[in-house]
Parts: sequence; structure tokens; C-alpha cells
Amino acid sequence: MSNIKSIAGRPNEGGRPVSYDVRIYKILTYEGKRRTTYTVRWKVAGRPFRKPHTTRALADSFRAKLISYANDGVPFDVETGLPLPLLRQQQKKQVPTWYQHAIDYVDRQWDRASSKQRASIADTLATVTLVLVRTDKGMPDKKILRRALSTWAFNKNTRTAGEPPEELAPALRWIACNSLRVDELADTEVMERALQALASKLDGTPAAANTYRRKRPIFGAALRYAVKRKYLAANPLENDDIEFDAPKAVEAVDPRTVPNPKQATALIEAAGEVQPSGPSLKAFFGCIYFSGMRPGEAARLREDQLELPAEDQGTKWGRAYLEKSAPRVGRSWTNNGKTREEGPLKHRPEGTVRVVPIPPQLVRLLRAHLKEHGTTPDGRLFRGYYGGELSESTYGRVWEKARREVLTPAQVASTLAKRPYDLRHACVSTWLKAGIDPARIAEWAGHSVDVLLRIYVHCLDGGETEAQKRIEDALKGS
Repeated sequence: MSNIKSIAGRPNEGGRPVSYDVRIYKILTYEGKRRTTYTVRWKVAGRPFRKPHTTRALADSFRAKLISYANDGVPFDVETGLPLPLLRQQQKKQVPTWYQHAIDYVDRQWDRASSKQRASIADTLATVTLVLVRTDKGMPDKKILRRALSTWAFNKNTRTAGEPPEELAPALRWIACNSLRVDELADTEVMERALQALASKLDGTPAAANTYRRKRPIFGAALRYAVKRKYLAANPLENDDIEFDAPKAVEAVDPRTVPNPKQATALIEAAGEVQPSGPSLKAFFGCIYFSGMRPGEAARLREDQLELPAEDQGTKWGRAYLEKSAPRVGRSWTNNGKTREEGPLKHRPEGTVRVVPIPPQLVRLLRAHLKEHGTTPDGRLFRGYYGGELSESTYGRVWEKARREVLTPAQVASTLAKRPYDLRHACVSTWLKAGIDPARIAEWAGHSVDVLLRIYVHCLDGGETEAQKRIEDALKGS
């Protein structure tokens, strides 16, 4: 027996307990019916360990390594019984590349994520994987490589359906061979490189700050999964030595994008005149402006979600009970193979219902829509021109034509009401200007009060002019 007396026990750099108290015993030979095994036996800090070998030579070699490391004063890991150099070698063989880990993370999240979240995860991982490589020698065109990652490697639907397209296969082979191991991401310079990629476009120019803010938590979650699988001792993003200044996100809505009530109603009227789809989408735009619905919520609105007053009560308000949203994301990300897939309301758990008010103006629009266009077989109010899902491109084209009809050339060239979503900003801003309790507005809009006041306040076109007039009146007597 070889006995190396303990000097002291202490944790190593990964937080694992180690010890110098090592006792190495003679090899145990066992002659079985089928084979003979040679088992090396040893103890670390009193804990017994055994490792069988198929030949005496292999057992002698392994035992000799243990004795050599112990005599050299190398600490042994208490959990595995291995000297640290052997443990690190073993871990390097077991730790996957970042590319493989990212695929594993996608598969783990796939069933629990919405189609929109799936696309966002793939986009983030594709962005950062481009720079988590050993070398850029022989790197394929970045556009092709990113497309290969985001549309195939990090899309479980397409990856499990078959082999990658021929034009993408070489790029995928290159990244598989050149991706860093996950444990190599503990290097602060590697993390700085990754964060810079998240904050940049593919050409290296700065990306929008909100893009970085959306992508960083996804990358952080993938790293936490690596910690959970024991590929990393800690999340390297939490290292205080990282030198990186995150871009500042602009949260407030640009007031220049928000139409005033006169502009909004004129745009909705003009949209209703655009042929051939406009007449059936007039109430759709009305839902966004008068009730603050998101386009994805309005697209899934069903007749049975409406509570409308009787036709002879023209000044009465109604209600809509929103319970689903279906943002457009693309067929490859959904479970049903369609461009939209129903899910819970944004930032809300499954089963949440949000009640929104329907003012008389929208009541009239909805009644007219039901009378002229009816509903789909499943009760939806709005559909595409050929009866299918209402696509973003369909209502986007109608909106663009309405802008050219209503706005001046200078306004058309500006960001004013650039997207139908700007009608929602106008709605919430109007509610705020009317003096409605922010808590109630937040409930209607599906926001927290903090987000509401931070993003939407002072968005209404003309509000600054009114404020300036009040200040002028106050200064007249000075």
C-alpha cells in the first residue's frame, strides 16, 4: 500500500473539494468465468475508489500515475478520486463544443417555447456562435453560415426533418469542427467577443440597443444550462472582469411615430377604401386604435369574445375578452405548419384573459364588419384575402396605401404612423392624456404600470404644443 499523508484539504479553483490524503492499495485480481479483471483501489480523504481494467498492464499503468501524482504533491479531487490533471483531461474529453451545446439547448427549450420565442432563440444563438470559434481560417461566408445556423441547426423542425440543404452543409461542417468547447467560454476575452457580437449587426455596425437587450438574456440562459450540466463552474457572464459597455436602450416610443386622433381616424377610413382587402380590415385597424389591441391579438379575435351593446344603444360601450395572441413568425417555427400559431397573451401565462374596452366608434365598426363580412368557420373576424390566416404582408400593404392617401409627402417619408402598431401607441397615449388611472390603462394594454409610464407617456402628437400654451399663459403675468 502506498500512503501519502494529508497536508490540508481545500477547494480548488472550480469550488470542488480536494485533498492530499491519498492511500493507494495493491491491485485486486478477480478471475471470473468470462474474463479476468484487475482493479486499482485507492482512497482520497477516507473515501474509497475503484477502477477495473481488462489487463494487468493497464491497471499497473493507471496505479503508477496515481502514485506519481501523489508523490509530487498534486491534489486529488474528493468527488471523483482523481488527481486534478487527470480530472481536467477527462472533463475536456466529455465537454461538448459550444455548437453542440447550443443545439442541445434548442432541443431542450423547443417544446416549452412559443414559436416566436423559438425564432428569437435561434437568432441569438446564430449571432453568438459565429464568434465562438477557434479560428476564422476557412470560415464560410458569414451570411451563409448564419443562415445555416438559424434556419437549420437551431431549428428543431427542419433539423429533424432530414439532412441540411447542399448549399448549407459545408458551413455546418466548418462550424462543427471549429467551435470552441463550452468550458473555454470561461475566458473573459471570449465573453467580451460574444457580447460585442450580440450588440452588432452582421457587418459589424452597432445593432439597436433593444436588440442587444433581447438577445443577452437568451445567451445567459444557454450558459446557465451549461453550468447545470457541469460544463462550466459558473456563468462566465457574471465575471466582474468582463470589460464591455452595454448599449443603452431607448425605451420610450418616439412621439414622431404616433398619429393624433384626427390622423388615426383618417388613416382607418382610407384603409377601408383600399381594394381588394381594405374593406374587410377596417375594423381590424379599429381594434388596434380604439381598444389598444396588438395586431397579433386582433388577428385572432373571435365573435364570441365580443360583448357588444344592442344596435339601438349607439352610445354604449362594449368589451372584448382577449385570451389568445398569434404573432406572425413563419411556418418552420410553428407546430401546426402555419405562419401563425395561437399562444397566450404576451407576457401572460396560459389561460389569462385581458378585458379591453370597446368605445362606440369601434362598436359600429365591428357591427358593420360582422354584417358585411361575417366570420371564419372558427369564429375569427379577420382573415386573408383568400380566407386563410391574416398575414402581416396583407394588412401592411393596405396600411401603406392608406398612408400615401392621407398623409403629406413629407409625412409619408417620415416615421409617422409607419406601422399599424403605431395605432396602439396612439390609443394608449390618448388614454393617458384623458387622465385615466395608469393602473387601469396598464390592465387594458397588458403592461405593468412601470412599463406604461416609461414607454407611452407624452407620445401624443400635439401634446407638447398644448403644454407650451399653458406655460405661456402662466408667464403672462410675470
